[in-house]
Amino acid sequence: MAAFNHLKNETSPYLKQHADNPVDWYPWGEEAFNEAERRGVPIFLSIGYSTCHWCHVMERESFTDQETAALINKYFVAVKVDREERPDIDQVYMDVCKAMTGSGGWPLSIFMTADKKPFFAATYIPREDKYGRKGLLSLLPQIYDLWMNDRGELLNSSQNVINHLKKEQNNSQQNLELDQEIITETLNILSKIYDEEYAGFGSEPKFPMPHYLIFLLDQWQENSENKYLEMTETSLDSMRAGGIFDQLGGGFHRYSTDREWDIPHFEKMLYDQALLIYSYAEAYQITNKNIYLETINKTAAYLKREMRDENGCFYSAEDADSEGIEGEFYFWEKEEIENILSETEYQEFLEVFKVQNQKRITLSLKQAQDFAKLPEIKAKLFEKRKKRIRPAKDKKILTDWNGLAVAGLAKAGFVTNNPEYISMAEKNADFIFENMRDQSGNLIHSYYQDSFSKVDNLNDYAYLLWAFVELYQATLKNKYLIRAEKIVNKMIDRFWDQKSGGFYFTAVENDELFLRQKKNEDSAIPSANSIASYNMLKLSHLLDNYDLREKVDQMLSSFASEIMRSPVSHIYMLLSLKYLENPFKKINIYGSLDDPQVKELLAYLRHNYNPKILLNSSLASDKSGFSLCSNFVCGEITDDLNDIISDI
Repeated sequence: MAAFNHLKNETSPYLKQHADNPVDWYPWGEEAFNEAERRGVPIFLSIGYSTCHWCHVMERESFTDQETAALINKYFVAVKVDREERPDIDQVYMDVCKAMTGSGGWPLSIFMTADKKPFFAATYIPREDKYGRKGLLSLLPQIYDLWMNDRGELLNSSQNVINHLKKEQNNSQQNLELDQEIITETLNILSKIYDEEYAGFGSEPKFPMPHYLIFLLDQWQENSENKYLEMTETSLDSMRAGGIFDQLGGGFHRYSTDREWDIPHFEKMLYDQALLIYSYAEAYQITNKNIYLETINKTAAYLKREMRDENGCFYSAEDADSEGIEGEFYFWEKEEIENILSETEYQEFLEVFKVQNQKRITLSLKQAQDFAKLPEIKAKLFEKRKKRIRPAKDKKILTDWNGLAVAGLAKAGFVTNNPEYISMAEKNADFIFENMRDQSGNLIHSYYQDSFSKVDNLNDYAYLLWAFVELYQATLKNKYLIRAEKIVNKMIDRFWDQKSGGFYFTAVENDELFLRQKKNEDSAIPSANSIASYNMLKLSHLLDNYDLREKVDQMLSSFASEIMRSPVSHIYMLLSLKYLENPFKKINIYGSLDDPQVKELLAYLRHNYNPKILLNSSLASDKSGFSLCSNFVCGEITDDLNDIISDI
């Protein structure tokens, strides 16, 4: 076996991790499929990402093992996919896994034909039989035996799964009408799944779910129901105090393994930083609580210090593992802390931080209000930790996740009146718009070390649309409104379902998979269709483009049955429903943005949370002043700002 397999020239950090495996991995592409066809063997498709803990485990156990690799190479053509580089492939086969097994996760293991039709699915598979599941050493020969001796049955079951997925997608689009009562139902569901003892939603593993919090704040403003604000504040406080937040270096880990938020799964994902910055910014706008401002500042500082490239774009993620051990970079031993701190400092440390055991201590606060205490002690521990081997970073730049980061920083920059955050957001967005598009204006999904991945997807357009809408609101620079319009037009042109409405995940010309999916359900982050609907509705008012509003209406009708089945999985679509019925109010600003009254208006909006308000400065006028618009009808221009403020 050569020192490198067919991944040696790939640029994905995840694929590079596997380039020297004894498994003869191929990247996704015709070379692999043709080889499987030529040999008459199935494909073993393995999907993961570079910061995935169980992906590392499966590689150590099996993909670097000569015996296991020999079986894979003998019976299959092995294909590796980076799910972050090709989310279109990942989403289709993840749905296959869920349909076949009832659950999903990474690494994702799929056995399929040379023409990409799956017949067996699993997630992590151990090398040997354990954990109540078969290991690869026994499973691989069995699957190959079925392929050789019972292929008809395998292909039958494969077609049944494909037919099921296609039928499920068609059945989900029934063009029903939604009622505003679905919003009340969603609030009731969130109240039921809210953890009254430790805050957040559901039980362990507990994810931050920032879109739930954004929705609750919107509904608090709408209904003056203090319970929704209290649920949000308590959740934000608990996360900030918990081990899910890096108390020394800033930034949030991916999720908590316990209800108390103390023991995280240690990956740090860009999308979590982005959406949590956004959530804390809105909460700060309402409450003016220093803990929220400090959390924004620490998270943004982490992004700037550890996750930013020379172009101002942000890396995808930081691994959970270092030195082959999950969380090794972040854990402390009691004796180690005692040796770093003086006796007095150590007693102060024990008063503020939880110490669960002698070894493998994660830092979490006893009380959220102690967030600002012990800066010198934290600095000492931070400096000591810097000398450890840091987890690997996935330095791939993703257009969609950077779009989320721009939206979060733009919101935080406006709310906190921090020009640095606006500058960071602008530099990022400018680079992506100017460098991450091809000659046709189509977005490029990712780049790494000057190599670009041109297979775009709906996330790229929806999240970048959000970025430009937020940047326009934060800066009132017309170029961002123009860019938002270009992005939405391209998104409609290449992804819109002309028959039923809503957006496909893949572009019209991308036909390499057996199913062209429409993904509408939120996960740890809001779905692209959800984000697209909300920002298209905003843009319809900013541009006076009623066609965009009609498309949002059509989207909600198309996805109505899915929304009614699981309303908490469609948060931004519910906000779209709200603002279709109770439209945004747009304030047109005429004249110079340096006018004292304009500055007064911006200061007012900065300190008074009102998600219903949109700002527009794109209209030419020979006089200064303001006009207030609702539902595409504008009032007369007035030079009295009080007239506007009294009406909003």
